[in-house]
Amino acid sequence: MSMPFYVAPEQQMKDRADFARKGIARGRSVVVLRFRDGILFVAENRSQALHKVSEIYDRIAFAAVGRYNEFETLRIAGIRYADLRGYSYARTDVTARGLANNYAQLLGTIFSTAGEKPYEVEIVVAELAARSEDDQIYRLSYDGSVTDEKHFAVMGGSAEAIDDVLAAGFADDLSLEQALRLAVTALGSDGGPNAAARELGVDALEVAVLDRSRPHARKFRRLGDGPLAELLAASAKPADSGPADDEVDAVVADRDDASEPPNEEGSDGAEGSGPKDPAGGAVWRDDADRADGPADDLGHGRTEPDSAS
Repeated sequence: MSMPFYVAPEQQMKDRADFARKGIARGRSVVVLRFRDGILFVAENRSQALHKVSEIYDRIAFAAVGRYNEFETLRIAGIRYADLRGYSYARTDVTARGLANNYAQLLGTIFSTAGEKPYEVEIVVAELAARSEDDQIYRLSYDGSVTDEKHFAVMGGSAEAIDDVLAAGFADDLSLEQALRLAVTALGSDGGPNAAARELGVDALEVAVLDRSRPHARKFRRLGDGPLAELLAASAKPADSGPADDEVDAVVADRDDASEPPNEEGSDGAEGSGPKDPAGGAVWRDDADRADGPADDLGHGRTEPDSAS
């Protein structure tokens, strides 16, 4: 009869942690960032059907990286927990802190159970408060450890490089456009300071917000391609510091032309005395986020359709 090999508990836990970290590192990153009017979620995700960011409850949202089937199981479990607690007590009794504690117990149990492999996931649970300084962002690791993040959280492959860019550009009073530009720039800088930054377009991003200014009980809003493209274009414009010299010269020339009397043919008068307006009007690819297929969306339609974004 052969004797089983003995593995020290410390070595076993180390091996399980290394296994989970390697799986998470293969996933594309997610940024959760506070801004003036809420909390912004930006994920590098080219899929239109498999989401890394979802709504859990009225003011609570969920973001994750890692294996899709595993964090989708956690998302559905969170929706069931929130619905049951809100129905049994009151909607205000559903909090991100309670949900994070529930996730921590589940992940910790799975990580320490020898018969199961650890979940290759890292998740964020965020809650929008009445005031910006009271917003809550909790980051949970594969082993159930919980971190209360004050300003932003980064998960996924190159978290350290992205974290450095966010730390350098973050401010408490960022607008939505500024926060979005900062998050996209940070995600594109995942190669580190010595590598060229990547340009991420609308088709490579999944963006959602918990919007404090939204006049509904449910504050979660997913940004579709149209609104997202407008926000990225607005954030790319430099701040107005007065008209440029060539613009001033053009205005002066228009005024001089308008002050001259029309010629005998009336060509100037037919166009009017003011300057004319020159415008004339105005496949899922994540190595770590592998899916066996999208799960049914529970929680009474918590995830909003893209058409409502």
